Amino acid sequence: MINPSEFIKQHIRTVPDWPQAGVQFRDITTLLQDPKIFRVLIDIFLARYADAKLDLVAGMDARGFILGSVVAYELNIGFVPIRKKGKLPFTTVSESYELEYGSATVELHTDACKAGDRVLLIDDLIATGGTMMAGKKLLERLGATVVEGAVIVDLPELGGSKLIQENGLSLFKVCDFAGH
Repeated sequence: MINPSEFIKQHIRTVPDWPQAGVQFRDITTLLQDPKIFRVLIDIFLARYADAKLDLVAGMDARGFILGSVVAYELNIGFVPIRKKGKLPFTTVSESYELEYGSATVELHTDACKAGDRVLLIDDLIATGGTMMAGKKLLERLGATVVEGAVIVDLPELGGSKLIQENGLSLFKVCDFAGH
């Protein structure tokens, strides 16, 4: 019998040269299209966090919204979105960061969490780590404790998982694509 991480990895589509030449894009939409695969994926996260005493799940724009909202629902806790700049209607705090092929800014509502909240930060993958580090900084700026970062895919050669761990954030990853 195949382990759940390998099962998930086998169902991730690789799109070469997207969004630019040389990038091997790991497309997780294939995991969402099949209810059995999606259930296995969510169950991996639920098994990990069922007893973590979390207050919130924060999802990174945009695929972190899909995972994070379902995990939060199943754990019976709140969900907060960390969005790209200019997408949230209320007062926000913002953080800029570098991507593997550009830069970006993310924002969080100032009332999204409160001091002492224990938060799981979730996204689809870790590349350079900039997105997750920006999300961590935003949550901490509002007084929350980021218990762990969680992703489906780690791209270890891009250095993001190492950066995140060197900055004191534990990282849970379902699978990795090394050597690409």
